[in-house]
Amino acid sequence: MRYGDRIKKLLTPLEHAIFKKLNTPQKIQDYLDRLPINFEMDGETYLSPRLVMRQGTAHCFEGAVFAATALAYHGERPLLLDLKTKKPDVDHVVALFKQNGYWGSISKTNRNILRWRDPVYTSVRELALTYFNEYFYDDGRKTLVSYSRPFDLSQFRPEEWVIAEEDLDDIALRLDKSPHFPIVPAKNKKLLRKASKVEIDAMKIVEWKVPKGYKAGI
Repeated sequence: MRYGDRIKKLLTPLEHAIFKKLNTPQKIQDYLDRLPINFEMDGETYLSPRLVMRQGTAHCFEGAVFAATALAYHGERPLLLDLKTKKPDVDHVVALFKQNGYWGSISKTNRNILRWRDPVYTSVRELALTYFNEYFYDDGRKTLVSYSRPFDLSQFRPEEWVIAEEDLDDIALRLDKSPHFPIVPAKNKKLLRKASKVEIDAMKIVEWKVPKGYKAGI
């Protein structure tokens, strides 16, 4: 049985109705754009796609896993890409897709720039590099250090992640520990220029109003 069919067997009629409509990466991104950001005000979460639909919010990891589910529902591979940063900056996760041989990504973020990438990239590395100049501390220092190999969620039974009632902590950890590739050549680390003031100011633009008491995140 195809992986997408295994997912379909687990879904409720309402979940079927949602995923059936999300038959292109572009439509999946539109759906995620309408969801408010999960600010995790009650503590860290890694919600499954079922819980994302139930709660009606998502952050980057949750949005990427939801997108991967929608892609798998329609016969595509459910692939994640992890973008790892210097601490205390926050890693970012997107869902990968291919159209007509070119890579793109689906992204859930509250920032104005760490977003969707159109399918125009010839490799995953080429796509990952587009996020480099958009990742920096408040003082402009660049923070993106590596990107993961495409992480295929079909290595897990769909029961473990698509409809899970508990947080996907184990999958998030497996993604974090998966093979990553450096972005900055070692000999060029000292050559990186800080982001300019206008770039720093642009990064402060958010889509969803940040609640009081919230300190970090994308």
